[in-house]
Amino acid sequence: MTTKKLGIQTAALANPPTLAAWANVVGKKEGEGPLRSTFDYIDTDDTFGEATWEKSESAMQKQALGLALNKAGQAASNLDWLFAGDLLNQCIGSSYAARGQQVPFLGLYGACSTMGEGLALASMTLDGGFGEWAGVVVSSHFCTAERQYRTPLEYGGQRTPTAQWTVTGSGAVILAREGEGPYITHVTVGKIVDKGITDTNNMGAAMAPAACDTIAAHFQDTGRKPSDYDLIVTGDLGTLGSELLLELLRRDGIQLSNHTDCGALIFDLKKQDVHCGGSGCGCCASVLTGHLLGGIKAGKWQTILFCPTGALHSPTSAFQGESVPGICHAIAISRKK
Repeated sequence: MTTKKLGIQTAALANPPTLAAWANVVGKKEGEGPLRSTFDYIDTDDTFGEATWEKSESAMQKQALGLALNKAGQAASNLDWLFAGDLLNQCIGSSYAARGQQVPFLGLYGACSTMGEGLALASMTLDGGFGEWAGVVVSSHFCTAERQYRTPLEYGGQRTPTAQWTVTGSGAVILAREGEGPYITHVTVGKIVDKGITDTNNMGAAMAPAACDTIAAHFQDTGRKPSDYDLIVTGDLGTLGSELLLELLRRDGIQLSNHTDCGALIFDLKKQDVHCGGSGCGCCASVLTGHLLGGIKAGKWQTILFCPTGALHSPTSAFQGESVPGICHAIAISRKK
């Protein structure tokens, strides 16, 4: 019996699906950052034409998915599967965005790692022959996240130095079973890693051990090394979490000289008051579907290991004194099969 599984956590795709098209939409603050030119649409007031922040988030997903489908030359009805997720309870941002689109829908929750989870499941589904087209769309909104996880904006709560700024943004990717690339060649699915961090305002510290675990597992399973990638990108560890990740990997004998983090890229950390950087599902999704895939398409990079991270807690678990479990998924993206 043949298997596409390498080691304990990695799938090597026999027929790597192509990233046929991608698109993103972001809010005003994100549009004022250094990646402004890589965004397809920047909203002027973060409402996206809606009356509530939650409806705004659904509107973001619909717009991002629509833009990506247009770039791919496909209608939503041509998608065999739609994988979508957000940070809201019961993933209402995604389910309401998918409402009325008549697409087989799979709602996901991986916190800020949801884009990685979606890409992993979509690519394995297409590689397995279960369809020709799949869509992945995720989002986060600063105002919805503050209301759910912290305090409503009207409260005016003080942010701690280790806090990160939830990105208002949505990214969508259309995958095809056949195409000219770039391709998803390997997927390393993360394990839950929990080192006992209870500070919900220090997500970088909570997620860094999970990123270390998954990246090390990817190299172990595939036999690859850091230099096999032009860039190794974590999701939203921010500045503090990135420092912790590099230290943890050094202890495991792994040196990363080609690492960067979406949370550190999306904002100007000197000019924009975001403390340790960006976070949220929309953080790595909007950076991937702009800066990263745009760079691959332009030939700036040939191979990228995309490693979005997530903190799998809830307000209820935090109130009960629980620690914050972390997760990270690694997606190998290449211009060549």
